[in-house]
Amino acid sequence: MKPTFRTMLMLLVAFAFSAKTDAGVRIKDITDLDGARGNQLVGFGLVVGLDGTGSKSGFTQQVAADMMQRFFVTTRTIALERGDSPFKSGNISAVIVTAELGPFQRKGSRLDVTVSVLDDSTSLRGGQLFLTPLKGADNVVYAVAQGQVLVGGFSFGVNPGGGAPATASVQKNHPTVGRIPSGAIIEGEARGKILCNGQIRLLLRDEDYQTSRAIVDVINKRYPNSAIPVDSQTVQIFVPLDMLASLVPFIADIGVLEVNPDTIARVVVNERTGTVIAGENVRISSVALTHGNISVSSSNEPIASQPLPFSKGKTVVLPRAKVGVTEEAGAVRVLEKTMTIGEFARALNALGATPGDLIIILQHMEKVGALHAKLVVMGS
Repeated sequence: MKPTFRTMLMLLVAFAFSAKTDAGVRIKDITDLDGARGNQLVGFGLVVGLDGTGSKSGFTQQVAADMMQRFFVTTRTIALERGDSPFKSGNISAVIVTAELGPFQRKGSRLDVTVSVLDDSTSLRGGQLFLTPLKGADNVVYAVAQGQVLVGGFSFGVNPGGGAPATASVQKNHPTVGRIPSGAIIEGEARGKILCNGQIRLLLRDEDYQTSRAIVDVINKRYPNSAIPVDSQTVQIFVPLDMLASLVPFIADIGVLEVNPDTIARVVVNERTGTVIAGENVRISSVALTHGNISVSSSNEPIASQPLPFSKGKTVVLPRAKVGVTEEAGAVRVLEKTMTIGEFARALNALGATPGDLIIILQHMEKVGALHAKLVVMGS
């Protein structure tokens, strides 16, 4: 069995990850400032102006009626029939609107918002979001959203009449989710606080004691005796007295300092797509590995059908299904102790392993203790 192109590509990617590099990365690319966090905003609104792709449900129609009453647009029909709204427009949709407010954004600034259908509408294309307040977890309004909804997908459908073929449709992406760039105006601020008692803290995105110590060493080299490691995720920095009045340049200077981060050995596999990604620190202990496959083939074999004697019939050729099962010989290979992931990739390539085979092999190697890495299995 010859390795497929996909197998070769996958093993080359794994080998590329195994090559150790001494290139440093900036501190700001692997850490966050404690206190500089965003805030999730959410609101319930109405999209209008749809071209027949909206909802005709009673819920959505009642929302539209309630909205009209908030603007003091009332009619006798609405007042008498609130329980059964007479509106049957297919041009409106009830939606959930979400956004994220940054820690240092000010009043009057704008946010991008995402609009998602809540009812049975089929598309938001061409719709206009009506004025929608956006609240935080504390139920305070921080922004107000409104504007034209942009949809990156499309949807087509056929509605057959009586006796017509079944409905056919074509859909690309998600036409029921759209965005409004700069569609919300900030009305309330949620300022982050990063300086506390003359100190700031850096939070590692991928916690590791070695990386925490490396960051401290680099900062202390630039600003002596100013940083200490608190734990595997936190670095505490004492801001020099002469820098308290100019905190922004101090944080900017620290952010561009370069370190060589360390990470735990980790292998991530996706069983659905057959993707395997391995880190550079993965090691393999001595283990014997065999690889073999069973191949099943099916074909039609022609046979001659003879007529009975004196029946005046004719000889005809009929197909007969033929199924064959072949088990390929499995090669046994001994993987030496403390192999790198690059050497492991070459060994499996020699065995002709496919991505699916590799996932199973890695899972079994973890069970026997030969894989010295954290195996992360993803399903999507």
